[in-house]
Amino acid sequence: MHNNNNVILRGEIETPLEFSHEVYGEGFYKFTLKVKRLSETNDYIPITVSERLIKNMDLTVGTKVRIEGQLRSYNNYSDVGNKLLLTVFVRDIELIDQIESEESPNEIVLTGYICKKPVYRKTPFGREITDILLAVNRAYNKSDYIPLIAWGRNARYIENAEVGQKITIWGRVQSREYQKKISEDEYVTKTAYEVSVSKLEVHDEERPNQKASQESQQDQTQAQNEDAAGAQNSESSETVE
Repeated sequence: MHNNNNVILRGEIETPLEFSHEVYGEGFYKFTLKVKRLSETNDYIPITVSERLIKNMDLTVGTKVRIEGQLRSYNNYSDVGNKLLLTVFVRDIELIDQIESEESPNEIVLTGYICKKPVYRKTPFGREITDILLAVNRAYNKSDYIPLIAWGRNARYIENAEVGQKITIWGRVQSREYQKKISEDEYVTKTAYEVSVSKLEVHDEERPNQKASQESQQDQTQAQNEDAAGAQNSESSETVE
């Protein structure tokens, strides 16, 4: 089952390990991993790891690691609503001396089903974006709900996809800060987590799989910077109704 949800990250530990929760006597810890983009900016990705995987490992701030795992979602219920939280659940972790320049520091492959109607929009600079919510199955009849962003030609390709359509995407996990308005003259900074899609494939039982064209990294970076500039008062796609 984990073949439909695979993440590989290489980065530096940004925050000290903090106890998260316990399941059947097994403790889990959380921390933030700083992962560089090709544009030299950083993504700050939440990580959850079992105590059994990190026994006798020195995971202090600044330590470089390679992580392989799955992007998981869970709902955080509160008085103000239902918030979808994302974390990379670690299956394997190892210490590394350095992050090689020829290696991609941030890779994700997901196969799942579109579970909300895709939303097509444009940034204030005219870049095309389609927001997608993907349901990715995992064991024990559970699913993870992963927000995706497709850019440019990929955005046009997938905007009219039907709910229930099965797709596979390749991309990277990203973090994005935005400003949420809480009163007439007061804003609070929040962080959204999502997957930026570089390539996608639509599964069709009657015809061979169809692959959308892949945008260049430069085009994606430009689009992300433009979107961030125009999203100061926008909400992120971080809730599931």
